[in-house]
Amino acid sequence: VQLQASGGGLVQAGGSLRLSCAASGLGFSAYTIAWFHQAPGKEREFVASIRGSGGATFYADSVKGRFAISRDNAKNTGYLQMNSLKFEDTAVYYCATGRPILSNIRNADGYWYWGQGTLVTVSS
Repeated sequence: VQLQASGGGLVQAGGSLRLSCAASGLGFSAYTIAWFHQAPGKEREFVASIRGSGGATFYADSVKGRFAISRDNAKNTGYLQMNSLKFEDTAVYYCATGRPILSNIRNADGYWYWGQGTLVTVSS
């Protein structure tokens, strides 16, 4: 299984970016896709996830209303649209996949496979 995250970059506060996570080697549509981020000196934190079946979405409180997670099962790709970016969104963003139970969907240990990370830098 491979996950390839892309789309990071440098953006001014208030701007937008869209991250992509291309998956291969698994039955993509059956898996939950999630995004986590890790800022320098901090632990990895949950950002958003989307179920494979039904497409239910979940967000961290800090990104609700600004970020939108989606997926295209035909392309085996997940997306994270990030709008109204803030300086504190600066971090390395990782995509992950697995089949976590609902109570574990915001925890990193619920996911089996991880991408390499893509850096998002928001200038103030």
